[in-house]
Amino acid sequence: MNLTALVPTGHGINCENETRRALELAGFNTIDLVHLNFLARGQVDPAAYNLIVFPGGFLDGDDLGAAQACANRIRHSRINGGRLIDRFMEFIFRGGLLLGICNGFQLITKLGLLPAIGGAYGTRDVTLTANDSGRFEDRWVYLSVDSDSPCVFTRGLKRLYLPVRHGEGKIISRSEAVSSDLVNQHQAVLRYCSQDSDGPTMQYPENPNGSELAIAGLCDTTGRIFGLMPHPECFVHRTNHPRWTREELPEEGDGLAVFKNAATFLREA
Repeated sequence: MNLTALVPTGHGINCENETRRALELAGFNTIDLVHLNFLARGQVDPAAYNLIVFPGGFLDGDDLGAAQACANRIRHSRINGGRLIDRFMEFIFRGGLLLGICNGFQLITKLGLLPAIGGAYGTRDVTLTANDSGRFEDRWVYLSVDSDSPCVFTRGLKRLYLPVRHGEGKIISRSEAVSSDLVNQHQAVLRYCSQDSDGPTMQYPENPNGSELAIAGLCDTTGRIFGLMPHPECFVHRTNHPRWTREELPEEGDGLAVFKNAATFLREA
């Protein structure tokens, strides 16, 4: 099977090359890095791909809040007489996979594509805001994985160790009930934890931003849309690890499994 991936670029995205490398290592055959302007002009059809990955960065300088300006652009751009956002929805409804990393997670959340509780795409039940620390956080974190989650990207995973690099990574919901529902319905795929325990933690710096219920990543009810603040594309080889010269580590970094799971799912679908 020819696995195809679209990686939007431009307007402040800056992790597209790391993302492309992760996809190559995972077995994707065609990986197109396409400027967002070409999408907005209708020169590239997102519905033509198996996987779309919105990488990390600082879309539009985080004007109006992280990724909000780009969310407005996508929501109001028109393609071939229709709306660009509708092309993304067609991609989702026909079974495509969508991954948002850091700034990309902020984007798909503000588009209402996550968490899409009960399939309500377009509804803003969750957002991301400034870290409780009041500053940019650049550190490595431990993550526990909900093994009962429908998330395609985390199948078979129990824990991850990945870097975070963000200033607006605190996940907050419309209400406490929404946050609890996301956990109980297993849409809170990743939660910050400590090195010694899988239990979720609100303790800083293990939880680097103060996210409600220590949530670090979310999926929709189908498990095919996944967003997370940590960067899996930045740990695909042992040399990406901060202690690679001091410890015996597996050749593959924890993050590569996220992309390999996507490839496996598409081949078996």
